[in-house]
Amino acid sequence: MKRNISVLLIMICYCCFSQENNNNSYQLEGSYFYGNIYNHNSDISHLINGHPTGAFLSFNKKTFGLKDWEKKYNFPDWGLSFIYKDLKNEILGENYGLYVNYNFYLFKRNLQLTLGSGLALNTNPYDQDSNYLNIAYGTSLLSSSFIKANFIKNSIWKGLGFQTGLMFIHYSNGNTKAPNTSTNSFLINAGLNYQLNYKNINEYDREQDLTNYGEKIKFNFVFRTGWNQSDVIGSGTYPFYVFSAFIDKKLNYYSTLQFGADLFISKFLEEFISYTAIAYPESNLSGDEDYKRVSLFVGHELSIDKNGILFQIGYYVYYPYEFEKRIYLRAGFKRYFYKNKLFAVVSLKSHWAQAEAVEFGIGYRF
Repeated sequence: MKRNISVLLIMICYCCFSQENNNNSYQLEGSYFYGNIYNHNSDISHLINGHPTGAFLSFNKKTFGLKDWEKKYNFPDWGLSFIYKDLKNEILGENYGLYVNYNFYLFKRNLQLTLGSGLALNTNPYDQDSNYLNIAYGTSLLSSSFIKANFIKNSIWKGLGFQTGLMFIHYSNGNTKAPNTSTNSFLINAGLNYQLNYKNINEYDREQDLTNYGEKIKFNFVFRTGWNQSDVIGSGTYPFYVFSAFIDKKLNYYSTLQFGADLFISKFLEEFISYTAIAYPESNLSGDEDYKRVSLFVGHELSIDKNGILFQIGYYVYYPYEFEKRIYLRAGFKRYFYKNKLFAVVSLKSHWAQAEAVEFGIGYRF
């Protein structure tokens, strides 16, 4: 069955893209991986008793400098990846994931750094009756991301090449439903790649871009929302709302610095405070404590064409109820529209290794 799925994906990719203009170039990559689940939380120690294995398939479009961003990033690839992972534990089951990815090249294109983000399907999530030991995955649908660093050689023989290196894969449901201890895996991988239409590869356009991409300070407003749950299993899923205002300064093509504030209105926290006051009277809570939080944050955005990869670190300045750490992290992906003023954003907010929410937002920059 697994072999049939892999073959089908390869055939679909080939049929869809081989009809494209011959000026385009595509690469197919397949690898096998083996490794360990990192024990980032002692609660999942009972689930780490094997070495995960799996298969990685990727179909990518190569770039040659037709757009400025392609030259700026040394002619990266972009495409889709599929990952099958056997966690070597019947409690955890197996994961099937689909990702959007970028491949970046360093050291005369001998080092390939791949970043991918997407969704995964778990075959055996938590169930209070049949699978109560799986506290890593509370839902079948998971968010997932991976980082891969490979030594790579392309087109060694008639378009065929190879790659080998290290890989990191993360799975989590972003606390949309408890439990959500999540898993992180460190893996080694090795495999082959094949360059389609390798006889007609374009030349790289290395013409220097002298444009000054620096900008004056801009103002941004963002509204984010979603739904999440506390770590109390069965406590219910509730919506949350995040209002953000910040300024940013674009330094060059790659980097934009940010400084601003967040207002968090998390209904799950309101419920959690009420639950804690009743279940643990020794906590001396009334149950009416304010569940809203206000923070200040600094951030950085990496620009890739009309996309942005953001990272922010924040500190709660209004924190009436102590929940998790006072410092939080946010990592996400942005896509700009309408003269690069309107944008959509998807991000993951966490307190170090503990995810709080997957946020879906829309914003305006002026």
